[in-house]
Order: sequence, then structure tokens, then C-alpha cells
Amino acid sequence: MNNEKHAILADVLKNFAGLNDHDITAGQSLWRSRKIAKGDFFNMQNFVCTDLALITKGIFRIYFVPPNTQDEKNVYFFSEKQFLVSFRSFINQYPCYYYIQALEDAEIISINYKDLQYLYTTPTGWEKFGRLIAELFFNYSQSRAEEFLFNTAEERYIKLTKEHPNIVDRIAAYHISSYLGIKNPSLTRIKKRLLAQK
Repeated sequence: MNNEKHAILADVLKNFAGLNDHDITAGQSLWRSRKIAKGDFFNMQNFVCTDLALITKGIFRIYFVPPNTQDEKNVYFFSEKQFLVSFRSFINQYPCYYYIQALEDAEIISINYKDLQYLYTTPTGWEKFGRLIAELFFNYSQSRAEEFLFNTAEERYIKLTKEHPNIVDRIAAYHISSYLGIKNPSLTRIKKRLLAQK
């Protein structure tokens, strides 16, 4: 891992979990840099998710394919300076229900399950990091479910663009429509309506 990647990782770990320089040094050698080409996968359905990653470049989608329709359904997007994992598969080490795919040429820094479990046993702040990661992905899951219960498609679109600036310019519209649970014509109407309000 080069100095630039190390600086990005250290900055995120300090801000996210309050890790100090000693904590970060204890885990530094266990994180690995990796490039993932557009269209390639971080993890695939029916494979155990063995790594937790920090995205330093690119956008990923988590999606599943219902067996009755074979239509891809986007569930989450993750972009720069966000952690990436199929969390239930990772913590339980059983096969993943989802695909995790790069929508752009991407770069990540990742740590595998066994190395992270080791860090949790050390007298450092890594155990706190583990708790906060669990809370983060629980919040992602609950927020996603509540979006469909309480928010309109337009409200979901606005939230998406706040969480991932420039995502509309970076990925195909049909990916966004799938994530919102609507068709492309409905997405076009939402964009026009919001543009008219400016």
C-alpha cells in the first residue's frame, strides 16, 4: 500500500472510529490495495464475502437477481471513502445472497475476515471499529427498508444524490431506476420536475 492510500485509510479510520496512530500502525500491514475493473466483481452471489474494503476510487453496486424474473435489482450504491462489504456474509462467513460489482474502474483497500478478527483481540481501538462497522451496516439496512415505507421515489432520488454527489453523471440511468424501484420514464419525470424547481 503506497503512502497516498495509507493516508486515505488513516484519515477515514481516525474520523470513523477515533483510531489513533498506534491503532492504525497495528493494522496497517494487514490492509491490501487492489484495483477492480469496471464490470468486475468484489464479491459474487453464493460466494463467502471474505473481505471488508474501503473504496478509494469508483462506484460499486450491490444487487440481486430474482430467480423468477432474472431482472437485476440494485439494493445499494457505495462510492469513495465508504466501506464496502456484504455484511451478513462477512460476519457469519456463509455464502452471499448478492453480487457486488464495480460500475467504474475502481480501487479499494481491503482487509480479510481472519486478519480483522485478529485485530479485534489486540489491546487497541479495533474492537470499537468493529462495533461501529456493525452499527453502520445495520443503519444502512434499516434506512433502506424505511425509504420504501415512508419516502416517495422523488425523495429517495434526492437522498441518493446527496449521499453520492455526481452519481447521475457517473452511472447509467437504468441502474438508478432499479435502485429507486421505478422505470426509466418515471426517473426522467423526477429529473425534469426537480430541474424546473431550481
